[in-house]
Amino acid sequence: MPGQSAITEFTRTIVVPSGVFAPGHLGELTQYLPFELVDEVLDRTRTVQRRLRRLPSRVGVYFILAMCLFPGAGYLRVWDKLVCGIRALGPWMPSEKALREVRRRLGPAPFKELFEVVAGPLAQPSTPGVCYRRWRTVAFDGCSSLQTPDTPGNLGVLGKARRHRGGLEGYPHVRLMALRETGTRGLLGAVFGSTSEGEPDYARRLLSRLNSSMLLLADRGFSGDEFLNEVADTGAQLLVRATLRRRPAVMAILPDGSYLTRLRGRTFRVIEADVTAVYADGTRIGDRYRLITTLLDHRSDPADRLIALYHERWEVEISFLALKDTLFTGRVLRSAGPAGLEQELWALLTLYQVLCRIMVDAVESRPGTAPDRASFTVALHAAAEQVITAHGILDPVDHVGDIGRSVLAALHPTRRPRTSARKVKCPMSQYNGSPSENRPTASQRITTIGIAVLPLPANPDEPASRNRAPGFRELTLRVLRTDPGRAWRTVEISRALGITVTSKYRSLCTQTNRWAEEAMLIRESRGKYRLAPEWLAPSALQRST
Repeated sequence: MPGQSAITEFTRTIVVPSGVFAPGHLGELTQYLPFELVDEVLDRTRTVQRRLRRLPSRVGVYFILAMCLFPGAGYLRVWDKLVCGIRALGPWMPSEKALREVRRRLGPAPFKELFEVVAGPLAQPSTPGVCYRRWRTVAFDGCSSLQTPDTPGNLGVLGKARRHRGGLEGYPHVRLMALRETGTRGLLGAVFGSTSEGEPDYARRLLSRLNSSMLLLADRGFSGDEFLNEVADTGAQLLVRATLRRRPAVMAILPDGSYLTRLRGRTFRVIEADVTAVYADGTRIGDRYRLITTLLDHRSDPADRLIALYHERWEVEISFLALKDTLFTGRVLRSAGPAGLEQELWALLTLYQVLCRIMVDAVESRPGTAPDRASFTVALHAAAEQVITAHGILDPVDHVGDIGRSVLAALHPTRRPRTSARKVKCPMSQYNGSPSENRPTASQRITTIGIAVLPLPANPDEPASRNRAPGFRELTLRVLRTDPGRAWRTVEISRALGITVTSKYRSLCTQTNRWAEEAMLIRESRGKYRLAPEWLAPSALQRST
């Protein structure tokens, strides 16, 4: 009848563990971090409670993970969210001190072990955007903007970074280094610590995660000769951007304009290209790239294709945005001591990885859907709702689940070419106020992208036709190639190069010793060198190759 409102009555069954274990859950996320896994991790790390308490160790693990899921809530508010859907059971309400004690009792070990279990590739090789040819594309990148409380404990371990314009940072910062799968943004491994160590030092700790099925993409911070060889030793392929100041010597020229060089006795391929983007209004912006790769065959891996592939590395920037700003909302971390800080970070990384796995499972249920269309924000909020309602803890759910359905209902549109200037939000950053290369501050649509590979001439001894000035190493090679069978004294090389300054001569002596260690030169005797056979023919690979 008009004026009457319809009333619908329904009941919902929630299946949870019994007794004191009931608050230990993460809603539907529990299906990805099941009780059996958590119990096994606790047993392996010897952190199971000695006697059954009101706060068992398993409940403590889920509480700390929920603490990362709700970063803006205090301990008691986080506990409220865990028991909100099971209040009919009359769960015990602990004190803040009891929750602090369970954190201390557990320590960081179980969470590090839990992360090691869930870390790894997430998608099938056939999933769009995951692989280049037969290699899964992965990338290194670091983040040093995670802030921790300014306490004596954190200061003693992390210290404070010095600002570019003088003074110290307000908070101790953590440097987080991750190896990620670019197609899904999932974590294959992670390490963290003080910002006093550089990114390559942290990345070396993750080299064991690389294998022959992977292709590593990395930026200019990882282009050192030693690091490149260490990556190649793992069996993985690599595609790394080098600075334009580097001028590798030419060993052989390939038909597509790239060339081969040798770094510490290993052959690499160098690609130089200009990349130009044209906006809808006709504006053009561009940049020059110099890439170093172990993919030596120009026929199966053309230079322009590798230049386009390198831009997949930017996916790791988006993943740090999800981890730092979406999941943790840019807040200062909670923990006032090193052990708590380590525990919190491993829990944060574990939670992030589980959410990525749910997103990948969802998009793979729709063949042809790229994982980068899934919204991390949608997955995060859907997971938080499942925790509050205590839904899907032990209930049988399908392959996608409610979180996955929320992700599929709000997929991003297919990635479109666009660009905008990178914004530096910290006023004390050394990059603040730096020129943005005339890039627009707002996102702009790109109509076309041009890739022009900069070829080298057939004869690399013609400096007038080169796209860049030859380096000191290459000038030396040119001298030695004039009489390749001869053993040259350092003083003879310096005369041929026109070196008259004593300091430059001493530098040449140092360089020739290093080149001998790198197998470019063969040391005949003290101060006497002969060119190694690999460097005798700079254009041995003709254009018919």
